[in-house]
Amino acid sequence: MKKKNIVIKDKYIKLDQLLKFVGEASSGAEAKYLIKTEEILLNGKRVNQRGKKICPGDVVVFRETEINVC
Repeated sequence: MKKKNIVIKDKYIKLDQLLKFVGEASSGAEAKYLIKTEEILLNGKRVNQRGKKICPGDVVVFRETEINVC
């Protein structure tokens, strides 16, 4: 599994924005589609809300990538 560490400056980033930020989605529409059709785990639990707030300390697993938010 690949691991990516990302640093955010705000209190949180929304899940769809995170997917665009790390290059997994090229647009908001693509991010929305991926969130609805792919298994995405947030701290070990399945999530399918595109506006889900991701905060520093959270871990998102998407496909074979673990994204650590700092």
